[in-house]
Amino acid sequence: MRALLQRVSQAQVTVDGQVTGAIGNGFLILLGVGPDDTPQIAERLWDKIRRLRVFDDAVGKMNLSLEAVGGSVLVVSQFTLYANCRRGNRPGFTDAAKPELANELYQHFCQIAACDVPVKTGIFAAEMQVSLINDGPITIWLDTDDLF
Repeated sequence: MRALLQRVSQAQVTVDGQVTGAIGNGFLILLGVGPDDTPQIAERLWDKIRRLRVFDDAVGKMNLSLEAVGGSVLVVSQFTLYANCRRGNRPGFTDAAKPELANELYQHFCQIAACDVPVKTGIFAAEMQVSLINDGPITIWLDTDDLF
């Protein structure tokens, strides 16, 4: 799995002019699923994300986790994180999981995250508009092939 995390002071996703999810302080998580990913990988990725100490403490040092600051997450499915741009100018997406598996693991990731923090989402496979205020700015790339 691949996750692009952005520490935000606010973020929202809109589908067909309707806001489907909005948060204040927390993470916007753009989540991509690969063909070999499993529920266990999703769980390990969430555990890594929830423990990341990238929120400021009382002296302004990045030292606190999402849970410690009472943050939320907005999770948006993003198959384009698996774009292959090695040849030509048009990315290929064959490295991404098939939609059925991707949706299953996206939903699983959101469910396990909701056990720890408030979770809002986009709509899987919908055309979405995402807006955010990146706080810091802090943006972190996680790829489970590199982590575990």
